[in-house]
Amino acid sequence: MSIIELHNLIKHYDINGISIPAVRGVNLIIGKGEFTAIAGPSGSGKTTILNLIGGLDMPSNGTVMVGGNDLSHLSQKELSELRLRKIGFVFQAYNLIPVLTALENVEYVLLLQGIKRDERKIRSAAMLREVGLGSEIDRFPRELSGGQQQRVAVARAIVSEPDIVLADEPTANLDQKTGESLIDLMHHLNRTKNITFLFSTHDSMVMNRAERLIHIIDGRISSDIQKIRKISKSAPLRKKR
Repeated sequence: MSIIELHNLIKHYDINGISIPAVRGVNLIIGKGEFTAIAGPSGSGKTTILNLIGGLDMPSNGTVMVGGNDLSHLSQKELSELRLRKIGFVFQAYNLIPVLTALENVEYVLLLQGIKRDERKIRSAAMLREVGLGSEIDRFPRELSGGQQQRVAVARAIVSEPDIVLADEPTANLDQKTGESLIDLMHHLNRTKNITFLFSTHDSMVMNRAERLIHIIDGRISSDIQKIRKISKSAPLRKKR
């Protein structure tokens, strides 16, 4: 069953009156529960594709379908609701709120969803334990390592159990060991919660661990390879300090 469909997707940016192509006629179907990476060099269009899928940007032409919804037919309010309920985001720069603790950062999405305080705290604390940060819930982002901050970002992205998590270069600011641990964690969550993960990356480690690898060059898909799952469903989570 498909959860994301891109049909003849085109995106141009106007820079000083000049039209610059970023995505050129991409056709792509992502199934429910996939663990997929879109790989390519900087400027290839991979982040633009994630932004279009997340409704953070609108295409110049073509169609973006998410969970059966044509994003071009949704109002801004409906787009915001779709992002809030159905899509989790993990950004390269973490995007945590500095004045909130780890627990409060994870709670924030549930607060926006109108979840009651006690349930928010229970669910958020449980999710932080699941990502190996149960003892760090009262720490502020400045008191956490880069790997810990990215784990908080992952917990925030999945605490509401969205259908899709879009992760834009999630390992770019992490050392290799921390990055591997983070991808192991996300693969575990993909397996146990059947959340669809879609990455943009140029990290070879992420490419190797993805179950499907899509290469994009100059805004076009150059290859699409389906691989065999490599990580055990029971793979243990390692606590990362």
